[in-house]
Amino acid sequence: MNQAIGVIDSGVGGLTVANELMRQLPNEKLIYLGDTLRCPYGPRSKEEVKKFTWEMVDFLLKKQIKILVVACNTATAFTLSELKQKLNIPVIGVIQPGSRAAIKFTSNNHIGVIGTEGTIRSNAYTEALKSINSRIHVNSLACPMFVPMVEQGIVTGEQAEQVVEESLLSMKQNNHIDTLILGCTHYPLLKDTIQAFIGSHVTIISSSEETARETSTILDVHQLLNKRSHTPEHRFYTTGELDIFTEIAESIFEKTIENLQTATIEKAIIC
Repeated sequence: MNQAIGVIDSGVGGLTVANELMRQLPNEKLIYLGDTLRCPYGPRSKEEVKKFTWEMVDFLLKKQIKILVVACNTATAFTLSELKQKLNIPVIGVIQPGSRAAIKFTSNNHIGVIGTEGTIRSNAYTEALKSINSRIHVNSLACPMFVPMVEQGIVTGEQAEQVVEESLLSMKQNNHIDTLILGCTHYPLLKDTIQAFIGSHVTIISSSEETARETSTILDVHQLLNKRSHTPEHRFYTTGELDIFTEIAESIFEKTIENLQTATIEKAIIC
């Protein structure tokens, strides 16, 4: 019960999920691992993403986590079913929660999805959306320039606006969509820039809130909630440079980040 929630991501994007988990579950301790050294995962092969994901999972399992949140859409698309099958703790991804939220908000059943090349190539969102409502029309678009830009800390300003405009022009020209899923946890850091370009008539969905809500429900069902009122000591690990990670984390959390360390992860023993 007092064990931590483990959160993995390809880099800093999953911090948007971590922030929401901290807000909704203030008694729970988080251990976060961002693989910034090998980010982005989107252009990589399915086999490589699975290998890297298992390496991160092995790292967190040694910390005795009680539940795993895969806060990376590409890793969710390629590894979630396998992780659920092989691990003896609950595992949550970000695709199903985001899909459910989008379906709640759309009024015309036309939903756009933007994500990494790997996530879009996997068709995971299309399958998830249509499994809930077969009448949904999905317009998917890969935006490979977003993650490297966010990892550099560029989320506003002229450069961010230009990249967003170039990447989303074809999506904007599709006048049918009324809901847009940010199918990568890095993308909420660009939300204001994306909203300004895509138009206020389009509802933008980030899976962070829904993922945190689902985590809370599953912890409750498994009687794993920490009901002791206290301020938990979260721990953050990154495989890359600390400076940019710290800067982005503090902008998301709006406070100084503590307990941040560089992680060295070993080759996967489960794959």
